[in-house]
Amino acid sequence: MSDPRAAEDLAAFIRDRAGAEPPRIGLILGSGLATLADEVEGVAIGYDQLPGFPGTGVSGHSAALTIGDLAGVRVAVFGGRSHYYEHGRPDAMRLPLAVLRALGAETLIATNAAGSLDPEMPTGSLMMLEDHINFSGLNPLIGEPSDARFVPMGDAYDPDLRRTLAAAAEAEEIALNRGVYAWYSGPSFETPAEIRAIRMLGADAVGMSTVPEVILARFFGLRAAAISTITNMAAGMSDESISHEHTKAMAPIGAEKLARVLRRALPMM
Repeated sequence: MSDPRAAEDLAAFIRDRAGAEPPRIGLILGSGLATLADEVEGVAIGYDQLPGFPGTGVSGHSAALTIGDLAGVRVAVFGGRSHYYEHGRPDAMRLPLAVLRALGAETLIATNAAGSLDPEMPTGSLMMLEDHINFSGLNPLIGEPSDARFVPMGDAYDPDLRRTLAAAAEAEEIALNRGVYAWYSGPSFETPAEIRAIRMLGADAVGMSTVPEVILARFFGLRAAAISTITNMAAGMSDESISHEHTKAMAPIGAEKLARVLRRALPMM
């Protein structure tokens, strides 16, 4: 668990570097989207300058928090995230999101790379999360002593934000699928049997992030939305060879479309 005083202290440090104006929206960038942070007109602060921030040991992610303007909106952009599979901590992003809230943000948009369980949603597609399945069984609020840990998740993915993202995609003439995301712990990819099980449970895509961040966002009172870029068909769904190198190679295909959707959506939120 993160110390609330640590979040306030880090928020004060960030304000000294990036200005006192609060960001309206926080963005967590997944694989292939790190270059979007370069478009922010503002200040980048390395995670190594923010005590307690988790490093990101995943190639394709950037360990920096960028505060500034993107598409005319004040944002806080996390260039990378820490994953459960890196250290065995589902609450690894708790302090960064506590800092985001302490800075005054009210909204979180998470992005990720995911595998598709839907033959009609191939590599390069986008999927907006309508709900999730915590297939891992892990939870970032385990150990939280207060009753605030009992977070309702009925509208985890804010309906108004989803409508805004859908309108932005339509304006950009980009197909935005809607579906259920299953969180798998990783780092190994899923087996074909696991994919069959997840499909039976109602999942449309599978990945190794986002769910703990959305749970934490709701815990901190942030509205949340999330979009996946489809980088591969899940195990057993095609003859495609699945690897992290393949994920990194395919991520830019959907990431370019996702960046356009986000640029259009931010001023509408």
